Amino acid sequence: MPVPRTGFIRRLAGLSLCASAALLPVAAQAAEEDPWEGVNRVIFRFNDTVDRYTFKPLAQGYQYVTPQFVEDGVHNFFNNIGDVGNLANNVLQAKPQAAGVDTARLLVNTTFGLLGFIDVGTRMGLQRNDEDFGQTLGYWGVGSGPYVVLPLLGPSTVRDAFAKYPDTYTAPWRYIDHVPTRNTALGVSLVDTRASLLSAERLVTGDKYTFVRNAFLQNREFKVKDGQVEDDF
Repeated sequence: MPVPRTGFIRRLAGLSLCASAALLPVAAQAAEEDPWEGVNRVIFRFNDTVDRYTFKPLAQGYQYVTPQFVEDGVHNFFNNIGDVGNLANNVLQAKPQAAGVDTARLLVNTTFGLLGFIDVGTRMGLQRNDEDFGQTLGYWGVGSGPYVVLPLLGPSTVRDAFAKYPDTYTAPWRYIDHVPTRNTALGVSLVDTRASLLSAERLVTGDKYTFVRNAFLQNREFKVKDGQVEDDF
């Protein structure tokens, strides 16, 4: 039976009102989490432009010329170095079991894994943790604060931005006095990190800024709460 035109319009208006009402909490939450969106978008566009013409081509070229086993070895090597930070933050978070896993991974991968180029620990069932000082602050109840996009460093929050400095004490770059060696190692680490993100770009849909912001905030909440996140939906 055909729906009268007036009835259709009323239904459409009702659906529009329901959709608007449903989106109000989302808009309010976005305004609360990202009060500096205007400035953040400007910095995001700057970062995106720099990435498009420098880091992304370097990462693509690196993947093109580097055999997969070498790329995996380099990635494992830097992950092994990162386990030092994981261990330090698990100790600060009073997680002895996780700290024990980090310690075992460091010992096994550095020795049997040839300085970490082979991830022996994962094959032994020692799953890698991913911790930083921002998560440690969040673990002890420090709020994340507003979302912020840092020049060149990308998405962050106020809490995580301040936490980046303490994290430098568990990174190797601070302790390498030979400048060419330090810069080369840091450069390779950055290219390796960017290369590992190339495949994830296919997941981006809609407004790139909004997608990256939401994905980052959800991921940080998941990590801070060790996966114990309630689904608001």
